[in-house]
Amino acid sequence: MNERLALLNAVDAVLPETEVLRLALQQAVAELGGLGGAVHLRGSANTQRMYLVAVSGLPRAFTRSWDGIPDGAPKAPTEAVREGSTVWLPAPAGLGTGMVSTPLISRKGPFGALSVVTTTPGEPAAAHQETLRAVAAWAAERLRRAEEPVVTPPDRQAVPGAPDVPGTPDVSGTTYTPGTPETPEAEDVLRATRIGSWELHAPSGRLHVDDSLLETFGFDPDTYDGRTETWMSIIHPDDRPWVVGEWDQAVRTFGLIDLEYRVRRPDDGTTMWAHVRGRAESDGDGRPYRVVGTAWDSTESGIGRDAIRRALRFMSDGFLSLDGAWRITFVNVQAERLLNSSRRQLVGAVLWDVPVVRRVPGLESRCRETAAGATAVGFDAEWPDTGRWFHIRLVPVPDGLACYFADITEARQREADRVAAERQAAERAARIQELTADLAEAITTQDVTDAVARRVLPPFGASGLIIQVNEDDRMWVVGSVGYPQAFLNKVSGASMSVRSPGADRLRTRAPWFCATPEEYVRTYPEHADRPVAIGKQAWAFLPLIVSGRAIGVCVIAFDEPHHFTGEEQTLLMAVSGLVSHALERARLYDAEHSRAQQLQRTLLPQTLPALPAVTAAARYLPAGQSMDVGGDWYDVIPVSGCRVVLVIGDVMGHGLPEAVTMGRLRTAVRTLTDLELPPDEILVHLNDLIAGLGDDSFATCLYAVYDPTSGLCTFARAGHPPPAVVRPDGTVSFPESAPDPPLGAAEPPFETVELTVPEDGLLVFYTDGLVESACRDIDAGMGRLAELLRERPDGDLDELCDTLTADLLPADQQNADDAALLVVRAHRLAADAVATWTLPDDPQSAGTARKHVGEQLAAWHLEDLVTTTELLVSELIANVVRHARGPVRLRLLHSTTLVCEVYDGSPTTPRIRRATETDEGGRGLQMVAALSEHWGTRYTATGKCIWTEQPLVLPDTAAPLMVVPGLDEVA
Repeated sequence: MNERLALLNAVDAVLPETEVLRLALQQAVAELGGLGGAVHLRGSANTQRMYLVAVSGLPRAFTRSWDGIPDGAPKAPTEAVREGSTVWLPAPAGLGTGMVSTPLISRKGPFGALSVVTTTPGEPAAAHQETLRAVAAWAAERLRRAEEPVVTPPDRQAVPGAPDVPGTPDVSGTTYTPGTPETPEAEDVLRATRIGSWELHAPSGRLHVDDSLLETFGFDPDTYDGRTETWMSIIHPDDRPWVVGEWDQAVRTFGLIDLEYRVRRPDDGTTMWAHVRGRAESDGDGRPYRVVGTAWDSTESGIGRDAIRRALRFMSDGFLSLDGAWRITFVNVQAERLLNSSRRQLVGAVLWDVPVVRRVPGLESRCRETAAGATAVGFDAEWPDTGRWFHIRLVPVPDGLACYFADITEARQREADRVAAERQAAERAARIQELTADLAEAITTQDVTDAVARRVLPPFGASGLIIQVNEDDRMWVVGSVGYPQAFLNKVSGASMSVRSPGADRLRTRAPWFCATPEEYVRTYPEHADRPVAIGKQAWAFLPLIVSGRAIGVCVIAFDEPHHFTGEEQTLLMAVSGLVSHALERARLYDAEHSRAQQLQRTLLPQTLPALPAVTAAARYLPAGQSMDVGGDWYDVIPVSGCRVVLVIGDVMGHGLPEAVTMGRLRTAVRTLTDLELPPDEILVHLNDLIAGLGDDSFATCLYAVYDPTSGLCTFARAGHPPPAVVRPDGTVSFPESAPDPPLGAAEPPFETVELTVPEDGLLVFYTDGLVESACRDIDAGMGRLAELLRERPDGDLDELCDTLTADLLPADQQNADDAALLVVRAHRLAADAVATWTLPDDPQSAGTARKHVGEQLAAWHLEDLVTTTELLVSELIANVVRHARGPVRLRLLHSTTLVCEVYDGSPTTPRIRRATETDEGGRGLQMVAALSEHWGTRYTATGKCIWTEQPLVLPDTAAPLMVVPGLDEVA
């Protein structure tokens, strides 16, 4: 108790009376742990009522019935005043367990009561009641001092106490007797608290007020006429409409009148704040009969509230306050605008009845949640039909809810702009990182152009790109995006001596950021037509400098005028540095790669020969741009007897050494083919060649010979995939053979495979790069190749090659290895185009052979070749008879040339020797070489074959052939 009294005594002595009662209530409620408290003061002798003048912690629904309690009512406050002591009465129902009241006592007796609603069962403990009486005594003493300050003698009790037994002196030494009628001093106390009582007789409109109230509000008691109109006339004009409205509504509904408004005193014209409380009572018919209540001067707190109201009224944020029934009690100008209604329409209205409020997402639910708790809540919402965003803050207050509406549209926009700027900056930084990574991987000039277009143009909103390089004092376009070709053709190759933005950048080595077409035309009037011709309106001309050398210029263009910020200029300059080094590397690579590709193209067949035995088509696809040139190759070589050599190979690895090895290998194949060795022997010689190049050189190869007279294809392979054989009916097969190791690692001999190719069948040769990749093994690739071949067994060979490469090597995938493809359609010589005779091993065979030749050439209508062919056949058969052994076989082939073949059983190869004038022999092969276009020898399984080729039409200038007797040949 002593601590609470010490706390109260420390309060400022000039504290307003209403604040005295509030503090006393707070301490009393805290001491007893009650739900709340109230202070009642007795009215004038005429009213015989006690009026509620202060409340703490109690809802309005409870206190409504405690306004204007008749003196004789059986309630705790009236009982405490009548008995002059502390009284506890149990609660009839509803709130708390009961109410304890103690009187407020002056010199002449009780003039009011301080009450607390209790929560513990039964009457409060004696210690609690003692504290309650001490607090009440402190409040009564402070109210008395406000009326008439009294100096307490030094020997008087310092801490005020309250008597609890009738006849006990109070702190001033005054005694009182219970039931003593109110004395003038009670009215003095009421006057000191500026609280007065009033009573309105509803039927007559007569308003009775006590003297305290007349004095407080500036009326002369002698002239006051008691009319309601007189009382209403002193209400401030700005407050009168809503006061009258609230008054009328409360009277009609028998509700609580609780109003605070401004009053103009009639005696001196000053403005004061008045707080009026009251309650209407009904007659027997349920109509309002009289209204009783209290009023007091609340100027000190009202002025503060008025200042606050004015500040709230005109502040930029919206504000409104709600009572416990969700009615609007205050609304400022900004809130009126938001709610699309005037203050007169809004004050007193339920918030949820305002149409626009129902359209604010989540407002009602959040309001209810906040009011049910004790913590302020804030959230953002878009206000309907305005496109503006507000931060709505809901603050719970004792009697309702306060709502603040702060317009955050600009703040959100600034935040959005900031976030967007940061995001753009982050995206640009990410693009620069991505550009750096892409340029680091860029191999060719086109790679550099693509990287800049992909990583630089989008984040800056640009639409055009030109990269020019300086070669021989001319500006050449090496890459572009978004420019018309006609313009590129015009500026590519322009002389550096001609003034232009690009040439000036190289001379000055300084960038130029041109924001508008007008600026471009002012700077370069001689090129005033360019902005319109190219459809661009802003440019960034960036010099490309490497190791102090200006190698070119990068131009980034925009479709709209663009004012470059400092950050953009810095970023673009950084981009130009990255592009410069990448472009220099790419140009060096382009030059080297171009030379390598040119070398590779020269090593591959420029065209495939047109042969009667086969129709061929081929494709070579280099690896992706990031790879060097490779060693894949193919060839089609005609040989004797209308036969064709089909060869394909792959030097393992990539680069110029591999390409050179491929050229050497192809040359060796051509040379060895002229020897007309079998395929397995060819591979033996090639293996020796590759092995001699070093341990790191390896190559695969497939060597095949196709004979159109028999349809037989003989091949051998070293580490190479087998060919695909496609029959006219679409059947596809891969001949089975043991896979020999690649050249350079193989151990001869090599396996030879023979297969018969049907008329118009296909032979498909390929390297592993066509059917094998990182995502597909070679078996799956060969399976897919077979499926594609079955679909088009008889189509055009070039179209077939395109179909195969497009499917097996899609354009959108970078193949990691070279790929070579050779597709051959096999043809047969007609049966009547081949004539074969077996001859005896004696000198008479030459005559027999001449007879057969004459008859066959006449049948083929080649009479012009009879004489020459007879001479050739005679010499070849004579050579066999003299120097070789039988059996002898003669064969004529009628194709694009006339082929004459003589077979014998000797493996000895004839060769031309130079005969002197005295030699009788040695001139036979010289005559054979002179009479034929080509001649040669090839080995067979049983011996050899000497063959000649003659054109079907002899030259017009050919001299008549003469038979020179005695010519022979040396084996």
